[in-house]
Amino acid sequence: MHRGALSLETTTELNPMSVLDQIKSPEDLRKLPVNRLAGLAQEIRDRIIDVVARKGGHFASNLGVTDLTVALHYCFDFRTDRLLWDVGHQCYPHKILTGRNAKFDTIRQAGGLSGFPCAAESEYDQFNVGHAGTAIATAIGLARGDALQKRDAHVVAVVGDASIVNGVAFEGLNQAGTLDRQLLIILNDNKWGISLSQGAMAETLAKFRASPVYEEVKQRAKTVLPKLPLVGNALYETLDHLKEGIKATVSPHQIFEQMGLLYFGPVDGHDVPHLIDTLNALKDVHRPVVLHVHTEKGKGAEWAIKDPGRFHSPKPFAVQDGKVTIQSGRGKSWTSAFVDALITLAKKDDKICALTAGMPDGTGLDKFGAEFPERYRDIGIAESCTVDIAAGMAKSGLKPVVAIYSTFLQRAFDQVFQEVSLQGHPVMFCMDRAGLVGGDGAVHHGFLDISFLRGMPNMVLMAPMDEPELLESMRFGLSLPCATAIRYPRDVVPEPAGDCMPFELGVSRSLRTGDAATILAYGVTANTAIEAADLLSAIGYDVSVVNARFAKPIDREMVRRAFAAGRPVVTVEDHSVAGGFGSAVLETAVEMGLAVSAFRQLGLPADRFIEHGSRAGQMAEAGIDAAAIAATVQRLIEPTNEDASAPRNVSRLRGDRIMSR
Repeated sequence: MHRGALSLETTTELNPMSVLDQIKSPEDLRKLPVNRLAGLAQEIRDRIIDVVARKGGHFASNLGVTDLTVALHYCFDFRTDRLLWDVGHQCYPHKILTGRNAKFDTIRQAGGLSGFPCAAESEYDQFNVGHAGTAIATAIGLARGDALQKRDAHVVAVVGDASIVNGVAFEGLNQAGTLDRQLLIILNDNKWGISLSQGAMAETLAKFRASPVYEEVKQRAKTVLPKLPLVGNALYETLDHLKEGIKATVSPHQIFEQMGLLYFGPVDGHDVPHLIDTLNALKDVHRPVVLHVHTEKGKGAEWAIKDPGRFHSPKPFAVQDGKVTIQSGRGKSWTSAFVDALITLAKKDDKICALTAGMPDGTGLDKFGAEFPERYRDIGIAESCTVDIAAGMAKSGLKPVVAIYSTFLQRAFDQVFQEVSLQGHPVMFCMDRAGLVGGDGAVHHGFLDISFLRGMPNMVLMAPMDEPELLESMRFGLSLPCATAIRYPRDVVPEPAGDCMPFELGVSRSLRTGDAATILAYGVTANTAIEAADLLSAIGYDVSVVNARFAKPIDREMVRRAFAAGRPVVTVEDHSVAGGFGSAVLETAVEMGLAVSAFRQLGLPADRFIEHGSRAGQMAEAGIDAAAIAATVQRLIEPTNEDASAPRNVSRLRGDRIMSR
């Protein structure tokens, strides 16, 4: 008998008041009768609402996928079967059902559960997933690997939040059609990504969803599916007959079928018994199947359904009388500062336009789009396509600004090289979430952008330390005839560090002078470097602090002044030490023939990932908070018999104490 069927005949008595507390693993779930599953799904939603309200995190998409997740774990055993998640932020119900409910309060907190699938956490997680579009291709790899090694395992890929429009997803679909074995691809269609889905594929799915025959298809499927045989050719023939019966009247040009995939749906993603019937009918089909599931983002919370974009990944919030108050930030965010600067500049230059890859709210461009609707485009979760469109716009004479998270620009590396850098087109990349990102953790840290962009000709790299510098860097970048990239963090903008002079190509800004050592800082770390200088001053060491402004071209005069005096030099950046700003400084010093003795690069470690937690805690772990910077500088000023430039653990400072002298 297939998995899941026993639960229809054999039940185990559980406390009707709290089913979820007794679900320690999916095995417990499969002991429940089907008529108890909707109640369990609501308990899971209540758990998610409670925790995210207190801690923040991904919200609406997890409420929407809860029923589907319950049905999947009811029909499959993912200790041996394979479950792949696309856009991994949909994994909260999955975590709750796979033995992690007791720790769910710790999600996204330091030392707690990751907010994404995490292979180190559970045997039920196949990959650490934070980027979209990957599930189909990795599922195909697992399916082929299992087949070659004679392992009998079902493979299921859940593709949701509009990631089906990603280029990698389409490439995966193309390959899926070549498989001669079971593969179930579930298209979790909720009309939304982070924002409303974009593009022709989204429009096609929306038309089908809104069609008056949708309910007819659903009812016919409910009638036919319970009568289907469970195995063999008869199953395929019946499904094929059902498919052909609705194809001509509903969807005559299904793109999936043209790619060699059996398409079924759409089905109601909140009707758990029907989902179970459907999954059990499709699970053993010996060819790739696309199951189109329609879900509602925010299901179970009316206020999230009404505004799913706002509740995609909210800060902690409170609900009273149906009204929701989301915790406000401590001050103005870098994201808000960016879009305000862009609007200011766009009001004076009608050639400025803006693009985002499915992140209008996260990048702030929704505000720009409201102001300049004709000069704004959301391309959807398609970063490489976004960059190429921007290159074409630049070629036409416009000034495109691509607002994108640093971690997602990695997905368009080749397009930045081929269509932008190689051609010398003036595209501006404004990279939000650069550096350490806090709760999203390792899958989202923007720690590679300097290293992979610095080697590209016709590219200028800048990083502002405050809001006035952000405006000036953008103003300057938009005046250049080449590509520019500006990085800024997921944080609150600090108080301005004095008067902001206009940017000049490859010219740094001196913030503080002193003869004990020099700190060369890039971007927001210049503010931290000033704090470190204050700590050092308190124990009698006056140090110079320089805001480099540019990682490319490096200010050669800044480098000459720093090393010529023969005093210690420390570089600081919120980026990997491999190939970053500090590397550029060191390369420049060697090229200029300068003596490099007491020198240290501070940044993110090159050989390990920093996990989720608070951004402040992550900076302390990386040794780039004020206390750690000051301790490093002090060690270089007061060398012991040990090689002062060798890597070592950095002492933590508390209060105004640095190190005992």
